[in-house]
Amino acid sequence: MANLNKVLLMGNLTKDPELRYTPQGTAVANLRMAINRRYRDKNQEQKEEVCFITAVVWDKQAEVCNQYLHKGSPVFIEGRLQSRSWEDKAGQKRNVIEVRAERVQFLGKAPSKTGASGEVSQEEVPPSTEASWLGESEESLNEG
Repeated sequence: MANLNKVLLMGNLTKDPELRYTPQGTAVANLRMAINRRYRDKNQEQKEEVCFITAVVWDKQAEVCNQYLHKGSPVFIEGRLQSRSWEDKAGQKRNVIEVRAERVQFLGKAPSKTGASGEVSQEEVPPSTEASWLGESEESLNEG
């Protein structure tokens, strides 16, 4: 029997990325997302559902997401489902299913060049990383 574990999500962050490091120094970030679904019910009334998902991003990609994303940022995530279980402080067994992000694309505009204000200039945007702006060419990211 064949198996497939593939997830494609497009939504907006509900919080700033939560970056932390493992004891071995590996970066890991949680991206909390809201994915909206609009549809019409059988009475043709407009309805909306919201699904809240956490995507987990690792290594350099986690650091890049933490640097450039913020609450409200639109993102496209490609990854796989992953389940985890642990025991909480009260001794209760907890389970969660998350998305293990393999690729993150930023859907908003790249940061604008602002100079001394402390914001990221376009020259500082990593030109080739799995975390990148969708639909923007490397040339447009490096234009001044």
